[in-house]
Amino acid sequence: MVDSWERARHILEAAGEDPGRLAHLAPLTGGTYNTVEELRLTDGTRYVLKIPPAAATPGLRHERRLLVSEAEFYRSAAHAGVPAPRLVSMGDDFLLMTACPGDSWDDGSLTDAEQAALRTELGRQAARLHRVTGPGFGYPSGALGPLAPDWRTAFTTMFDAVLDDARRYGARLPRPVDAVARTARSAYGALDEVTAPYLVHFDLWRGNILVDRSAGDARIGGLIDGERMFWGDPLAEFVSLALLGDIKQDEAFLAGYREAGGRAGFDAPARLRLALYRAYLYLIMLTETIPREVGEEQERWVQDRVAPELVAALDEIEDLLGPAQP
Repeated sequence: MVDSWERARHILEAAGEDPGRLAHLAPLTGGTYNTVEELRLTDGTRYVLKIPPAAATPGLRHERRLLVSEAEFYRSAAHAGVPAPRLVSMGDDFLLMTACPGDSWDDGSLTDAEQAALRTELGRQAARLHRVTGPGFGYPSGALGPLAPDWRTAFTTMFDAVLDDARRYGARLPRPVDAVARTARSAYGALDEVTAPYLVHFDLWRGNILVDRSAGDARIGGLIDGERMFWGDPLAEFVSLALLGDIKQDEAFLAGYREAGGRAGFDAPARLRLALYRAYLYLIMLTETIPREVGEEQERWVQDRVAPELVAALDEIEDLLGPAQP
């Protein structure tokens, strides 16, 4: 059994810190894949240590070497001037980063005015992220192969990988895997409109957005858990930003996004791409329940809430293009 304190001291020492200054270590909840711990030193400095699961742990194909992608996100966020953890040190089996101020976004603790202001601020920050370009398209981890020269190649590889995962694990989908694949394929032409690879976090639901009240007003303290990031179409960001909802109804976010230079049009090709990205995320959410061995309550929630959203995304593709041909 791994001694967490011994491991943390070793990692701190490798990062140039005095391991004897480690005063506090505690697991952080909320993550669903990696082991995450908070480290506090005697002077009050806070770090977050992330440890990936063992190599033999079942998972989805794109989940290999996630920490490589997460480190890339933090480097890029720093370049964009967006609040996020700062990378301190990393190795094949750990990622050490600074801790951001605040707690996960909780609607119940915020007034309507505070939420609107935060959504506008979030829009500005997302637009800043989407100015950062990468060297190619796809996951920087290399989990699905090298970066691709075009978005259609990258995204279809990503989509095919999760379809293969669904087949391999026998995922419970609302439509047969092959039918999902046919409908998605009918919309792939819309991907050719994307000609530059931009930074996409792709997991910006409220659990990964910290709200900080230390200065009085509620502000965004940091965008965390960037392990799902890829280089691709900024429009894909809107899926997790409006998880199980419709970003077009988030007027405060879109106002901030456009104010900071983000482009958010919803013509037919854009709606096709957005439907594809929704289908991709909801396929992941449905399929990952198998290797993660979620409980009955979580499985019921996924089937009740996520499965209908996958159907809605596929239906939108078919409505825009007509039914996919067999």
